[in-house]
Amino acid sequence: MRLRPPTLLAAFGAALPAAGALPAQASGPTPDEPSGTGPDAPPASRREGTVGAAELLAKVTSCSQISHGRYRPDEETPATVPVCGMNGAVFWKADMDVDCDGRRITGCDEDRDPRYQADTAFRQSDGGPLEAGYLPHAVVPGASSLWDYPGAGITGGGVVAVVCDGRVEYTVVGDTGPAAIIGEASYATAEALGIGPDPATGGVDSGVTYVLFKNSRVSPVESHRAAVFLGDQLARQFLQDN
Repeated sequence: MRLRPPTLLAAFGAALPAAGALPAQASGPTPDEPSGTGPDAPPASRREGTVGAAELLAKVTSCSQISHGRYRPDEETPATVPVCGMNGAVFWKADMDVDCDGRRITGCDEDRDPRYQADTAFRQSDGGPLEAGYLPHAVVPGASSLWDYPGAGITGGGVVAVVCDGRVEYTVVGDTGPAAIIGEASYATAEALGIGPDPATGGVDSGVTYVLFKNSRVSPVESHRAAVFLGDQLARQFLQDN
């Protein structure tokens, strides 16, 4: 993972953004409720919900840049990645570095990640940090003059569709990273997308699209089933509105 600037953990629940163009619901199903994908749907690691990768990617072929400049995919690379705005969402196309911050699990802790931090910018319902090894989540750049993610309707627990190699994984905004670097997601996200999840040797250099739905929030944030349930609704609305 990458070192991130200090954040206000209270920002996760302090204020919800106003309702936007998409009918984002405050919560999805509880873990016991169905995700709506049906028994004949492909496995979650290949496709979640009813919207395919090609359908989402067809809507993000051009960029209306909303960031005040571009981000670096990594510390040593040039700034080439803009944040782009659409109806009801923002997106970027970048690499994926693997984030293991939060609650420890074997293989996703300080023993594998030299930059491991035991906390996450946003927290789960019991007040503890998220578990990168189990919960698919995405990392947003820390708010700055380059781009202020809260001002764009993006908040902790918001829904993110991560697309790579023909697969869609619905995740939540779970952590923040450096203010000038973009392209990072949790161990569980990488694993679900077939990307090497090792924080030291895994990840991928390019080919990942992150679609963040404005004014959305999953509750509880640690419920992946809720993220898929809400994400599928938002993705279908996104296709209609763009």
